[in-house]
Amino acid sequence: MTDGRPCKVCNFTRQKSYGVIVPSLDDLKKKGCEFLGVSPSAPVTVVLEGDGTIVEDQAYFLCLPFNTKFMLLHDKETWAPARKIDGGTAWMARESVVLEADAVDSCIAEAPWWNLALQLKQDLTSIILMSEGDLQSLVEAPCSELASALGFQEKKAEELQETLQRVLDRREEERQSKELLQLYLKAVENEGRQQGATSPSSQDGAGDVDMPDGLEADSASEFMSRTLMVLKGKTSPETRLSTEDLQAVVSRGLEAMQQVLGWDAGRTAALLQACEAELSTRLQQIQAMQSISGTQQDDGKPRQGAGTATQGSS
Repeated sequence: MTDGRPCKVCNFTRQKSYGVIVPSLDDLKKKGCEFLGVSPSAPVTVVLEGDGTIVEDQAYFLCLPFNTKFMLLHDKETWAPARKIDGGTAWMARESVVLEADAVDSCIAEAPWWNLALQLKQDLTSIILMSEGDLQSLVEAPCSELASALGFQEKKAEELQETLQRVLDRREEERQSKELLQLYLKAVENEGRQQGATSPSSQDGAGDVDMPDGLEADSASEFMSRTLMVLKGKTSPETRLSTEDLQAVVSRGLEAMQQVLGWDAGRTAALLQACEAELSTRLQQIQAMQSISGTQQDDGKPRQGAGTATQGSS
């Protein structure tokens, strides 16, 4: 095509960019939609990628220099300037000092939350199918960046992050409830195995709570990676830890926890007291459930004295 003009076309995220040769603005729209996966019948707006100027006039299109980069916008998409991001930022470990615009867009696309945000833009109900890791990455995403990806105002994006945090908190509460129920069932199972071999020594310790073997195991690597994040990053962490983690925290003592957390003695002592109180509450709940279970079992058994008297009379 001898009268064609070489130019570039990209989508609103700059994640996809293609080079095309077209003779007119209408042909640019058609080819751009084809390359970017947009329906040919969908209305699109052509803007300059650099400053967002809308290009609607064929004569203006022909006056632009070769290799001009255009952006195609459809539906509710809006133009936004390319972001230049310091390569040393924490969420993108890059060695370069300043990234070029196209490289920045590629890096944003690699961020865990970016594709999730685009997925939410298409269907907000997809939240219920996301893992906790996905939800956490959206909560920790920069609010302004998330708003841009979703096409929201920043206030709305902040409200969405608060909602996702509540979803995470509810899942954590459900997990803790499940763990408490499993702990109770295991304690009942252990008690059932010991009923046939009762001894005076075991009777002396009848008021003690049989704790699962798992509570006695304490892996330093697991403690560091899983429990410390909860202790340092959330309010009322004692309510968010499993019973096993609470046992591990309490067993370490003040000095060890102070060294691990890097806190002063007063703050560490307050945390340990809160963990001890929470652990005590849970164990009391287990004891209460065991007591109820034992009472129900005793009510269903015939009393030995009554059985002996019956045999003697016969």
